[in-house]
Formats: sequence, C-alpha cells, structure tokens
Amino acid sequence: MSNIVAIVGRPNVGKSTLFNRLTKTRRAIVNEEAGTTRDRQYGKVEWNGREFSLIDTGGWVVNSNDIFEEEIKRQVSIAIEESDVVLFVVDILNGITDLDLQVASILRRGKKPVVLIANKADTFDLQYQAAEFYAFGLGDPFVISAVNGSGTGELLDEVLAHLKSEAEEEDLEDLPKFTVVGRPNAGKSSLVNALIGDERAIVTDIAGTTRDSIYTRYNKFGHDFYLVDTAGIRKKSKVNEDLEFYSVLRAIRAIESSDVCILMIDATRGIESQDLNIFSLIQKNRKGLVVCVNKWDLVDSKEVKDIKAFENSIRERLAPFTDFPIIFTSALTKQRIFKVVETAVAVYQNKTRRISTNKLNEFFLPLIENYPPPSTKGKYIKIKYVTQLPDTQVPTFVFFANLPQYVKDPYIRFLENKLRSMWEFTGTPVLLFMRHK
Repeated sequence: MSNIVAIVGRPNVGKSTLFNRLTKTRRAIVNEEAGTTRDRQYGKVEWNGREFSLIDTGGWVVNSNDIFEEEIKRQVSIAIEESDVVLFVVDILNGITDLDLQVASILRRGKKPVVLIANKADTFDLQYQAAEFYAFGLGDPFVISAVNGSGTGELLDEVLAHLKSEAEEEDLEDLPKFTVVGRPNAGKSSLVNALIGDERAIVTDIAGTTRDSIYTRYNKFGHDFYLVDTAGIRKKSKVNEDLEFYSVLRAIRAIESSDVCILMIDATRGIESQDLNIFSLIQKNRKGLVVCVNKWDLVDSKEVKDIKAFENSIRERLAPFTDFPIIFTSALTKQRIFKVVETAVAVYQNKTRRISTNKLNEFFLPLIENYPPPSTKGKYIKIKYVTQLPDTQVPTFVFFANLPQYVKDPYIRFLENKLRSMWEFTGTPVLLFMRHK
C-alpha cells in the first residue's frame, strides 16, 4: 500500500502553502483568512527517488467555538488513524496557542510518527523563536518557510526516514490486484459478491455503505488474483462524515496499489463529472482500466445503436485515452460478470507485455522511413532505433533519434497509435520517449 502523509494544524498556519510547495502545484487555495481550505486536497510528492501521497486537511472553521474545537479533535484523530506520518504545522510568528496545545495533546497519545514543523520562518533570525515548541513534547521542530521553501529539503528527508520502503510494505502474495472503483451506489460490492459467490461485502441501497477497501482472493476457473472492493469516491464537497474521509483515503490507497481498476458506471445515470475525476486518478497513477457499465438490466432500450451511442459518449468524455474495454453488466442478474474478470486479466497481461527489440525495429523503422517526423527549422529528424525498457510500471518505449527535441507530440501520438494497432495494449497506458542517439 502507498504511504500517506497528512498535514494537520490549526487554521492559518500555512498548511496549504506547504502542500503546494511539497507537491509542486498550486492546487490548494492560499489566503490569509483562516478557514480558506474546506476540502481535503490530495497530491503526490517525489523526493530522492521515492514517492508518497500528501493530504492537506481543512474545513475546520465553523461558527461556534465549541463545535470548532470538536471538529479539530475529530479531523486530527482521523489523520492520525489513516496516515503513516503526521506533519503538525505551527506558526513561529504567533508562538504556542491553546488550539496548538490541544492538537499536540491528541498527537502525543497517537501511535503514528509526528514531524513538528515551525512554519513562517521567512527570515533567518526567526528560527530562534522555535525553541518554545519543545513544550509540545514532540521532538525537535523543523524550522521552515513554506513560502520561499527554506528548510523543506531537510523536512522531506525526515519524512522519508519514517516511511516504509517498498521492501517493508505489507505483503500480500505476489498476485495481480484488480480494484473495483466508482461513485457510491454504482454496484461495486454487488459485483464483488456476485463474483465471489457469497455476501463477502455488505450491500445496501445506501450510498457509501462500504467504508474500508476489502481484499478478497479470487481463485476460480483458472484465475488467481486479489479482488478489491473500495468505498465509493464522492465529490469533496459531499464528503461530510468522518468515516467517509477514511473511505476516500482508502479508495485512493487501493487505486495506487492496484494493477487494473474496474471503473463502475451506473447505466441509469450515465457518465458524470465524478466518474471523470476517478478516471483522472486512475490515469495519474498509470493503472490498467476496464469500464463496467452496471445496472444494464434497468435500461429500457438495449439495441445495438444504443450500446454504440453509450460507448461513444464514454470514450468522448474520457478522451484522449480511448483504447480501453467497455462491458455492459448487471451484478444483480449476473449478466456478463465473468467477462469483466476475463477482460481485467487480459488488460493485466497487456500491461505486462514485453516486445523484443528485434520485432519493434522490424515494424517501426520501415514505417518511420515512409512517414518520417516533420522537419523543423530545416533540420531533418532521423529515428534510428527503438527498444522497450525493462521492469517498468506500464509498457515504456524509447526511440533514439539525432534530434529528439524536435519530435512533437502529434508524431509521438501517431507512433503510439501504430504501436497499439500492431500489438495488444488495450486498457493500459503506454509511454513513449525520444532520446538522443
């Protein structure tokens, strides 16, 4: 499972600024007004060749001070429970406040590693004010400035020291992992139960019944893999309950650690914006994809033209990646549910497919000679050699050229389309790189 790091602290200490700094994005809104962050932001951090997920917790400011303090307790408790490391951010300019003490008290009782961060040390002289934070009993404070980035390198080194390495990750058997994802109430648990043959997961009509990601080993009919049922992922504005915050984090974890994602779409509602968000998460993590249109038994018109129209609408919304299988199923009547398994296995095989260098060059070099890259600034580009990189997360191909910097994206897409037309890579992302020869 991937490592998750949560940023906690009272409002207006610079949590969102730190989130933006570490993820190298500007996704979290930053404002001097306390309580600007209402949604939980999720991002990736890469440092020294390692990667972890970062959660910016927010939404703590409400009208009543009493409720406000309760919200602080609940949110911090969730962050402690679900994350691997907690980043506790305080304001070096304001010093210790009552709310800081309250958060520190909760963190001391928790069993998760805590990294204490004294933020807003924008000048060198301010670092001496960090000594008072030893009163929390949480170890040495890391003095940083999230605005200008000073001290963040040492902070990231400390975070990595607390995270599990890949070798230490909790070990499931080395089998493919197929994760069922989608909006709440799309029929994910019903599909898992129909495949497993028993009531392994609780199924109700209430959206959001599944709170945890449930791993079930499926070893029937010559197949052997882990089937993962996840909680439904809702829009952040709809995530109100504490337990549902758990659900979203665990669904994200399940996607990150899976090989193929089975995206469930409700046939009675069609593809919606939240389906696109989940698809984006699958794409960002470079996972295999099978789109499963569930509740097909409830659709009135099932003619071929209606199926084609439905397929086209899905592919248009998920473009530019359109090379993935779409299956129309009913978990209730068990219509085509085994085809979902067979297709997921096929996508996994595509994701792990290896093509010999000899075959690649036999196919691509004559093709490139007939359809060379357009010349740029009077310079002719010659691609001389192509090979597939070993041991990559998705199939990755390197084309060696004399002027790789002049090969534009449209031509790379042309090569990818030709690659997919020659070899079976349906459902899996493919990466193509140009390198200097």
